[in-house]
Amino acid sequence: MSVKAMMATILQNQLTLRGVHSLTTSDYQEILELLIEQLRELELHLAAREVADNREPH
Repeated sequence: MSVKAMMATILQNQLTLRGVHSLTTSDYQEILELLIEQLRELELHLAAREVADNREPH
């Protein structure tokens, strides 16, 4: 099982514990892909900001 599949299963289990029963396996996989993409974008943004901050004279 891939890491993404395991993460989707964890997400599904956690949401099921919280009363969400209407989503399909593909819904969980799609949500996970969106979360991963948003995390990548955030990581790039934070890295760019750190580089910019380090270039400013102190």
